[in-house]
Amino acid sequence: SLVLLKNGKNPENPFLPLDRTAKRILVAGSHADNLGYQCGGWTSTWFGGSGRITIGTTILDAIRESAGDKTEVIYDEYPSTNTLAGQYSFAIVVVGEPPYAETLGDNKELVIPFNGSDIISSIADKIPTLAILISGRPLVLEPQVLEKVDAFIAAWLPGTEGRGVTDVLFGDFEFEGRLPMTWFRSNDQLPMNPGQNSYDPLFPLGFGLTYNKEKKPQE
Repeated sequence: SLVLLKNGKNPENPFLPLDRTAKRILVAGSHADNLGYQCGGWTSTWFGGSGRITIGTTILDAIRESAGDKTEVIYDEYPSTNTLAGQYSFAIVVVGEPPYAETLGDNKELVIPFNGSDIISSIADKIPTLAILISGRPLVLEPQVLEKVDAFIAAWLPGTEGRGVTDVLFGDFEFEGRLPMTWFRSNDQLPMNPGQNSYDPLFPLGFGLTYNKEKKPQE
């Protein structure tokens, strides 16, 4: 399930759901048009792969299908200065981890690969931005990055059908997901568990927003 972590810089003015009649949408990021990355490890091969390794719909495909007939969808994986100089209603930036399995996923840093945080920041500095993280676990979300974006979603590994993501983004379905684990602020806090005296997460176990109200963490 998608977990909505942020929706609007002002709670009284939510950013989602997205307007499917928007004039121009910029789609960017390493994971926007990559089925292998959406599926993760144990897909086709032991540790997964990159690209169209199976039949399915990428998030970019699904955005194009979901947007209105008069909406122009511009895709640039790593937007240039010229691209960012254009006029857009908003941007959707999809970043995350490459697929892995077992010990190939061991990672002491847990930062967003492929300069994901920098890509998000460079776009959010100029365009209202929704950031989507594709990963099998929480990754470090720098405070300045989270502050810049208008909305942030943990999509985990959504699989082959990108429409499962866009159906929620454009408001056809509600967000129902809650965090199944604590989302830490930095690697220095790990391991972190509810009930610890030092428990100070970025997002607590059970956190998840909806279009209507915040879901309370489970006791």
